Amino acid sequence: MKKVAVLVGSLRKDSINRKFAQSLGKLAEGRLEFHFVELGDVPMYNDDLLADMPAPVARLKSEIASADAVLFVSPEYNRSFPAVLKNAIDWGTRPYGQNVFAAKPGGLVGTSPGAGGAGIGQNHLKSVLNVVDIVLMGQPEVYFHYKPELFAEDGSVTDEATKAFLQRYVDRFVQWIERTSEPKVNAQPDAA
Repeated sequence: MKKVAVLVGSLRKDSINRKFAQSLGKLAEGRLEFHFVELGDVPMYNDDLLADMPAPVARLKSEIASADAVLFVSPEYNRSFPAVLKNAIDWGTRPYGQNVFAAKPGGLVGTSPGAGGAGIGQNHLKSVLNVVDIVLMGQPEVYFHYKPELFAEDGSVTDEATKAFLQRYVDRFVQWIERTSEPKVNAQPDAA
């Protein structure tokens, strides 16, 4: 089973984007293991901290590096994506030569209580993800208008049309990870 590092751009405990990501995780059960990466304790990026990397940053980098893929789940703030995601990306790509996102399969979804479903913010985030070498799945796009009545308390999708739509995304993401994953290189030299 492939491990997916999930980066949610909302820190709020009852975030609809976190709930949305958990619902996608339920649809992926048995094929993908979603691991939610904590972003709330990661300090703002500062080169001065690289010499003695803060523990939350080291954890963030390790969790992303050990994953087979990354899923970004982004709300839209002021027609862009949240600073917490940009901060995670900045730390993940530093120091130079230690980019934990490089060549990693990635997906991007988001939701909003508004009809736009975080579409503009996601488009801004796409331009950054391409620069940091994430192998981003382009289609299908998910700009989801969140309505609580479409989901059960446990995160299961209760509306059949919504479930079919989201299941198509999950199925395609599973295939994307399989198709675009580069073989992991053994860090230890052969003992020949």
